[in-house]
Amino acid sequence: MTLGSIVGAFKSITTDNYVNGVESKDWTRFDGRLWQRNYYEHVIRDAEQLGRIREYIDGNPGSWATDEENPDGATHSARQRQTIWDAPK
Repeated sequence: MTLGSIVGAFKSITTDNYVNGVESKDWTRFDGRLWQRNYYEHVIRDAEQLGRIREYIDGNPGSWATDEENPDGATHSARQRQTIWDAPK
């Protein structure tokens, strides 16, 4: 098995489970794509890189409220970006 086939199988299984949950368990329907088209593969070369990646993974869910992919957070995110870009230097 390749990494690509494992990632593909994971995406397929979780998508099927989600669709089943929407149809039979009244889960909230999401009309966008559940998964991005591909995946990002990166070789971790040292402990410093590993630490940065762990921090990113640990903190990433907390940024969902302002993520532009979040349908409920997109307006806030765009407003926040505009404020940052328009701030005087």
